Amino acid sequence: MAELSTIARPYAEAVFALADKANALGPWSETLDRLAAVSRAPEMSNLLGKPGVSDAQVVELFAAVAGEMPREARQLLAVLAENKRLTVLPEVASLFDALKAEREGAVEAQIASAFPLEGGELAALVSDLARRFKRKVRPQVSVDPELIGGARIQVGDQVIDGSVRSKLEAMRIGLTG
Repeated sequence: MAELSTIARPYAEAVFALADKANALGPWSETLDRLAAVSRAPEMSNLLGKPGVSDAQVVELFAAVAGEMPREARQLLAVLAENKRLTVLPEVASLFDALKAEREGAVEAQIASAFPLEGGELAALVSDLARRFKRKVRPQVSVDPELIGGARIQVGDQVIDGSVRSKLEAMRIGLTG
């Protein structure tokens, strides 16, 4: 969703600059992930739109549920609450992690495989992807039996589809015209 990303980007960049300056990218990533999880909770979603609940009350509830966090994280919550933008926290966390990965020379790879990948297979695949993209690869692996066989890999906006399902679909299109 482009609009959500557009709204979240300035917050993510500001937090990234703050965390980078403090040499605290890891702890900030964890904090943002916790805050994003809290914002996704249905109970929190219901509370955010309720009249009569002040921004300060919402911030306090977030802080209580999310646990210990830096003072700056509470300030971020206050700014987001004041601007009615707490729902963008998952996107802020995602953009922050992308900036962090870029700084670390790493890239996220979404790997969907028809069958569970054994340790050696996954290591070889990650190594091949690292050579191809000339960056450290952090795999996010899932099993998708609908692929029938093979794997589908997404790195950024690039997709490598080596699944049997996509090959069968290409054959179907080729045969039907």
